[in-house]
Amino acid sequence: MTRNPDPPIVDSPPSAKSVTVYDREHLKLYVRLLDAEAAGAPLVEVARILLGIDAEREPERAQRVHASHLGRARWMTEHGYRSLLQQGLP
Repeated sequence: MTRNPDPPIVDSPPSAKSVTVYDREHLKLYVRLLDAEAAGAPLVEVARILLGIDAEREPERAQRVHASHLGRARWMTEHGYRSLLQQGLP
């Protein structure tokens, strides 16, 4: 079975209290979002490059998708990583 290197991004990631398949598939995205935040990258660029959203045409959606995925990325660094350490990376 061939794995898609860039799985589709939904508007809102899961909010489960455990790591999901979606989380495992989007680890790279989560790390890149955290890096972009640390670097102070503008939302317009982050939305276009990482999320595939034109923030000038869909500013509310870009903000919503960015915020929800960044929040999940933070959750992964605070809680989800434990599961990854126990179960291993995908």
